[in-house]
Amino acid sequence: MLKGHLHSVESLGTVDGPGLRYILFTQGCLLRCLYCHNPDTWEINRPSREVTVDEMVDEILPFKPYFDASGGGVTVSGGEPLLQAPFLTELFKALKARGIHTCIDTSLGCANDSVAFTHHFEALMEQTDLCLVDIKHIDFDKHLELTGKPNTHILKFIKRLDELKQPIWIRHVLVPGYTDDPEDLKRLGAFINELDNVEKFEILPYHQLGVHKWKSLGQTYHLEDVEPPDEEAVARAYELVNFKGLVPAS
Repeated sequence: MLKGHLHSVESLGTVDGPGLRYILFTQGCLLRCLYCHNPDTWEINRPSREVTVDEMVDEILPFKPYFDASGGGVTVSGGEPLLQAPFLTELFKALKARGIHTCIDTSLGCANDSVAFTHHFEALMEQTDLCLVDIKHIDFDKHLELTGKPNTHILKFIKRLDELKQPIWIRHVLVPGYTDDPEDLKRLGAFINELDNVEKFEILPYHQLGVHKWKSLGQTYHLEDVEPPDEEAVARAYELVNFKGLVPAS
């Protein structure tokens, strides 16, 4: 029996997809983003809540009236959800059979060209109504510095989502001094505007709400002196990206 490994859940979230959402945070991630607010989800083998599809469906179903009233559903975030693609495929099948909207919040940080990953990825996309895709950085070297991993396969699989006609929202965390270079933002916009499946684009202002988690894990938080961007900086970033005609996500 397939089982999923969860870090935590949140009922009735409002910022991880349309409407009111039941959010599952999975355990395990390959990226090591300098600004990550969930570093306690990184370790794949860290003790976590083990669940079956039936258990999660039973837990989620009581919230369906809220989903129906608000146009919401279930979002799986992380960590990195795609590390548990076979489990999520079966979970999403069960949820969609009950009329529940399915969404994945992913960085595509574990994407690779293996036959196994490609098979599981495309099977999961068949059961996924929407993907929230976080592009950490458009520049290869800066992405490597920011996350510890290259972005080559991430960008490749974003293009694959376009080929699959998979609806996506693209998000970009604006970190002063790291992800706000005007030329990088223009390049990000050029990449996004080549895609036909992007329904919304959203800039997420950097924050330090997860710093206490780094300290509790005994890890050094290297961005402690970085201040969140102000409204003017966020507005300027939207202008530089110049997303093609659709309004930013709200």
